[in-house]
Amino acid sequence: MKALEVQGLNTYYGKSHILKGVDLYVEEGELVTLLGRNGAGKSTTLRSIVGLTPAKSGSIRIFGQDTTQAPPYRIAMLGVGFVPEGRRIFANLSVEENLKVPMDRPGPWNIARVYELFPRLAERKHNKGRQLSGGEQEMLAIARALLLNPRLLVLDEPSQGLAPLIVQDVFRVIVSTRNEGMSVLLIEQNVRAAVEVADRAYVLDDGQIVYTGAAAEFGQDEERVRALAGASAEKWEALD
Repeated sequence: MKALEVQGLNTYYGKSHILKGVDLYVEEGELVTLLGRNGAGKSTTLRSIVGLTPAKSGSIRIFGQDTTQAPPYRIAMLGVGFVPEGRRIFANLSVEENLKVPMDRPGPWNIARVYELFPRLAERKHNKGRQLSGGEQEMLAIARALLLNPRLLVLDEPSQGLAPLIVQDVFRVIVSTRNEGMSVLLIEQNVRAAVEVADRAYVLDDGQIVYTGAAAEFGQDEERVRALAGASAEKWEALD
């Protein structure tokens, strides 16, 4: 059984046809990255998967259940954790209060374990969300999603605006969740980082999938990386 299976997805904003027959899947325990230029439809794909922007046609199955028209809360209850672009933490709540927002689901992740994973959050647990740096806010957004004890973790641009060392910390966490058996779907502008850690890659261009294959193989094709993902030539320091 696949963690996620998307077939023939068509999504509109008003009359604008954004996703045009998107097909993708994530196996259980697999880390898949979805790449593409700004405006290609990556975030819309995630929003359709988690129920925030329902698809007009096509199908979405999560752990075998049809969720194409399901509301976001039902999708979350199936074991989907979503880390949205821009973090969306509660600015006026403390770190600890933010972590108490998710509903309890049985599993290995609790607040104590999150603090072990992100010691910086433990140090700042009484600080308000608005007092955190961008990197700390991203850590908090990921921690909050992990507290749902998800089987599928969906992340939208987790490295956006972060310093390189913080990016490495964030990606270590993403890899560790996959290594523990969680399925991960990652949207990322930092193509170098994404193909370093992912098992497979999809590239979206103008609402259509134009590449699917092994992430490492895609990362080795410099011309394709530049042409399809709009990536810079910055070297990504591989994780230790």
